[in-house]
Amino acid sequence: MDQLQELAQTVIQWGALLFLFALGVGLLWVFVLYLVDKTQKIHTIRRNYPVIGRLRYLFEHFGEFFRQYFFAMDREELPFNRAERSWAYRAAKNVDTTIAFGSTRPLDQPGDVIFLNSAFPVLSSDSADAGTISFGDDSCLHPYTTTSLINISGMSFGAISKPAVRALSKGAAAAGIWMNTGEGGLSAYHLEGGCDLVFQIGTAKYGVRTPEGQLDPVKLAEIAAHPQVKMFEIKISQGAKPGKGGILPGGKVTPSIAKVRGIAVGEDSISPNGHEDIRSVSDLLDMIVNVRKVTGKPVGFKMVVGQLDFFHDLFTEINSRGAFSAPDFITLDSADGGTGAAPQPLMDYVGLSLRESLPMIVDMLIEFGLRERIKVIASGKLITPGKVAWALACGADIVTSARGFMFALGCIQALQCNKNTCPTGITTHQKELQRGLVPAEKSLRVASFANQIVYDVGTIAHSCGVSQPRDLQRHHVRIIQPGGLSVSLVQQYPEPVARQKIKLPPSA
Repeated sequence: MDQLQELAQTVIQWGALLFLFALGVGLLWVFVLYLVDKTQKIHTIRRNYPVIGRLRYLFEHFGEFFRQYFFAMDREELPFNRAERSWAYRAAKNVDTTIAFGSTRPLDQPGDVIFLNSAFPVLSSDSADAGTISFGDDSCLHPYTTTSLINISGMSFGAISKPAVRALSKGAAAAGIWMNTGEGGLSAYHLEGGCDLVFQIGTAKYGVRTPEGQLDPVKLAEIAAHPQVKMFEIKISQGAKPGKGGILPGGKVTPSIAKVRGIAVGEDSISPNGHEDIRSVSDLLDMIVNVRKVTGKPVGFKMVVGQLDFFHDLFTEINSRGAFSAPDFITLDSADGGTGAAPQPLMDYVGLSLRESLPMIVDMLIEFGLRERIKVIASGKLITPGKVAWALACGADIVTSARGFMFALGCIQALQCNKNTCPTGITTHQKELQRGLVPAEKSLRVASFANQIVYDVGTIAHSCGVSQPRDLQRHHVRIIQPGGLSVSLVQQYPEPVARQKIKLPPSA
C-alpha cells in the first residue's frame, strides 16, 4: 500500500512539473507572439490587439467549414444551399429523398421557375424512357448514340484526385452515362471503370500536344483508338473563368499527372487563355473538321456565352460552308459554373448564366436551320431534378454536371478545391486525405445519384403530362416575376421560325 502511495505521489509530482514546464513554455510563446505582433507593421489588428488579434484569422478559416452547419438557412447559402446539397447526398446514398411539412423553397422569388402540372398526368404504365440521342450521324465515321440524360462534366485528373477519377469512372459505367475527361488528358484511371468517355481538348492541348504545345495528330489518333472515347470536345472557355485558361498549382502536379499532361513535375500548369490556333470562327470550324477527320468521331466545343456576335458569325459561316463543317454539339456552360482555381473577378462578373444563354442559343440554332444538326449540352449548377428538367424544357438535349457528382463523392463544399487540402479527398493529392475516398464505395453513390436524377426528372415530366423528360417544352414552365406572379417561359423566349435551312450533305 505504501508503495502505491509513493508511486502516486511521484506521478503527481512529475505531472505537476510537466504542467508547470508546459505552462512556462506556453507563456514564453505567448510573450514572443506579443512582441512579434506589437512590432510588426503589416497587420493592423495584430498590432493593436497582439496575440488576441490572431484569433480573427482562426475564426475566419473555420468559418468556411462551420457556416453551413450553424448559421446558414436551408435556402440562403451559395454556391449551393443546404437543401440542394441534402437532396444530392440522399440521392447518392440511395435513401429516401422525400420531405415533410412543406417546401422551404420560396415560391415568389423573381427568376425562379415552376412547372405546370397537367390535369391528366401520365400514368406510370404509360411512361417511357428518355429515348436516345445521336451525335455525328451525318458527319463522321463513328457516330455516338446514348440513352443518358445526365452525364459527368469535365473535371481534370489533377484538379481532382486519382481515387475520385476512379470512382467517377466506375460509377458512370454502372449508370450507363459518359464521363468528360476535362482538359487534363486521358489517364488509365478514366479507362479502368469501363465507361464511355468524352475527351476534352483544352487550350494547352494536354495529352494531345507537341512539345511546343500544338495539336499533335498522332497523339490525337492514339486517343481516338480507345473504344471508350466516344467524342471530342474543344474547350473554348469554362464557367469558372471565361477568358482564362486552366490553373493547376505546382503542388498538385505529381509525376503521374505530369506524365498524362506532358508537362514538368511540380511546376504550375497554366493553360493559355485561348487557343493559339483558333483566332476566328473560320479557325474554329477548321479545327472541328480536322479533329473529326483524324479521329472519325463526333466533335463539338464548350464555352460560356458572352458576345452573341460570335454565334451569329459562326452559324452564318456554317451555312456558307455546309453542314459538314458544323460541330456535332455545343456544350453551353454557365458563368456560375466551375470548381477549380479561378480569379474572383471572372467568377463574379464575366459571362452569361445558363438561364439566359441556353434559350437564346437554342433559338439561334432554330433561326439558322441548324437545330437538328447540332445537339445542345447544358452545364452549370444543374444538380437537382428541377434544374435538369428546366434545361430540357429550354431545348437542351443532354445535361452534364460536375459539382453534382462531387457531392455524390462526398464533397462538403469546404471551398478548398484550389488549395490541395480538400478534407474529402476529392481535389487533393495528399495521400492521407485521399484515404477517406474509397472508389468502390463512392462509385455506387455516383451511379445512384445519376439514376435518382433521371427518375425524379421523369416524375416532373409525368406530372406535366408528357411521357418522357425530353418531351418537356417551354410551355410547361413559368418564370416568377417581381411581385411574385409568373409568366410563361414562351413569353420570354418565343420559339422562332427557321429563317434558313441547309441541306445535309453525305458524311464527310
